[in-house]
Amino acid sequence: MPLSAPHRGISLLLALLGGLLTDVAAPGLELWPAAFLGIALLVLALGRDSARWNALVGLTFGVAFFVPHLTWAGEAVGAVPWIALALLQAGSVALVGATWTWVRRGPLPPTAPCQVPALAILWVGAEEARSVLPFGGFPWGRIAFSQADSPLAHWAWLGGAPLVSGLVVVVGALLAVAIGAVRSDRWRAGVALLTGAVVAASGLFVPLADVAQAGRLEVGAVQGNVPDRGLDSFDQAREVLDNHLAGTWDLLDGVGPGDLDLVLWPENGSDIDPRQDAVAGTAISDVARALDAPILVGTLEYPQTGGRLNISLLWDQQRGPVDSYAKQHPAPFAEYVPMRSFARLFSDEVDRVQTDMLPGTEVGLIQLDSPRLGRVVGIGDVICFEVAYDDLVRDAIAAGGEIIVVQTNNATFGRTDESTQQLAMSRLRAIEHGRATVQISTVGVSAVISPSGEVLARTDLFTAEQMVASLPLRTGLTPATRWGDLLSWTLRGAASALAAAGLVAAVARRRALVGVTADA
Repeated sequence: MPLSAPHRGISLLLALLGGLLTDVAAPGLELWPAAFLGIALLVLALGRDSARWNALVGLTFGVAFFVPHLTWAGEAVGAVPWIALALLQAGSVALVGATWTWVRRGPLPPTAPCQVPALAILWVGAEEARSVLPFGGFPWGRIAFSQADSPLAHWAWLGGAPLVSGLVVVVGALLAVAIGAVRSDRWRAGVALLTGAVVAASGLFVPLADVAQAGRLEVGAVQGNVPDRGLDSFDQAREVLDNHLAGTWDLLDGVGPGDLDLVLWPENGSDIDPRQDAVAGTAISDVARALDAPILVGTLEYPQTGGRLNISLLWDQQRGPVDSYAKQHPAPFAEYVPMRSFARLFSDEVDRVQTDMLPGTEVGLIQLDSPRLGRVVGIGDVICFEVAYDDLVRDAIAAGGEIIVVQTNNATFGRTDESTQQLAMSRLRAIEHGRATVQISTVGVSAVISPSGEVLARTDLFTAEQMVASLPLRTGLTPATRWGDLLSWTLRGAASALAAAGLVAAVARRRALVGVTADA
């Protein structure tokens, strides 16, 4: 895939524009085709035959993408942590730039049919790497998450976010080939452009289904709202609980007792553990009995051994708490602080986290005993940022989840795009696992999503709203649910093998050049 090498200044400008365009594709402006052009500009910018230079080009693209994409981090914890996080994530694109240089001049023939898929594999490998490292990884900003409205999102049904990301890069790289060849070889440019268009539209032929396989679950979802005070949104004891109690009572304006099978509250919907506070527990039981429906309550638990758990309680209208799920993947530097003394050098906001959150140990499956359906219904539950992690959602569905519930608290991120970015992830998860999905937030955006990823209802930011929905229960497993873990590891292995082969070829080439110089 030989492309002409632009001037160094032009390379950096292309990379900068490419990163900005890729962010334009993400929630906010949500112009998903911009991701293809963003990747195309990056590929054109990587035309020079220097791994070090292309690492800088990749870093420039990464900074241009991640700085605006993660502005919500600055809203929550300040400028220094925000920029540090953006630079760390941008490093993954720098890695792609360097390894792509080694690979394209080493073990692969210099043809688009070989090199375009190789670039896609390297990109996905880098996304996979930053999804697990460091501190458990940070998958936010994967290019797949910009494609919720794109036909390519349908491919999540087959291979989840890794496959969707890879196909976006394939389309972008083919567009780069077309741009690079338009003057010298119009036939080659046309073939590349047509192939990219076919790949981009191919998801329309992926079969998605919304029909119920095991009945329907009638649910209410309550967005109670909290004041827009950033990190201080939860400072008034009982305020959050009272707001969600009031919203739950308001459900009775539209439904009767027994009409709902389950009521959903968000993460931290109760700022007091109702198992430890009799007044809170009684208040939740009262409204649950009035609705004749259990409530999935988000709250915090403080074990006697220390630390805290971010927990979801299934609160039965008669028996109180009957099942629970504790968040498995607390967010580093937000819910717990590794290397606290070192982190404090960058921001004293870390000391706001006075009690580190502990990871839960059980899969996110809530067992709902439904009298109306006459059986136990599996609720696949993930909390907040966990929706970004492939394995956590997949494990919940493989364990028996018939719907997906994403409980989240977006209060600390103000009116940024964080909540809509999260909604795009929830939509992709719905398609990936063929499950109706509810994202329920303290302040929004909350939404009801069909198994094919369509948003059926949604709320606004910083409003008190309720949603009522009839969700199709589905028990079949998609290919992505069955084999997604295998695909992820295969792509990780392929990316590692390509990078290693490219590095070996680069070392051999350098030694050969040194030998020629010595002989001369």
